[in-house]
Amino acid sequence: MPTYAYRCRDCTRTFELNRPMSESSAPAACPGGHLDTVKLLTTVALTGAAAAPAQGGGCCGGGCCG
Repeated sequence: MPTYAYRCRDCTRTFELNRPMSESSAPAACPGGHLDTVKLLTTVALTGAAAAPAQGGGCCGGGCCG
């Protein structure tokens, strides 16, 4: 289940919620009970073997650069 980050406009607290993608646009109350929140744009960080650069391929790795 995806994790979404939000910021409360009343208390400026940042918090995360795990919710289905079908509920990604639904309003989210902050842990302090305030309702004026905004969903933050987040990025995915890859770590470990999945983040290692591939060997070969690409323009220069494939030999097309001369």
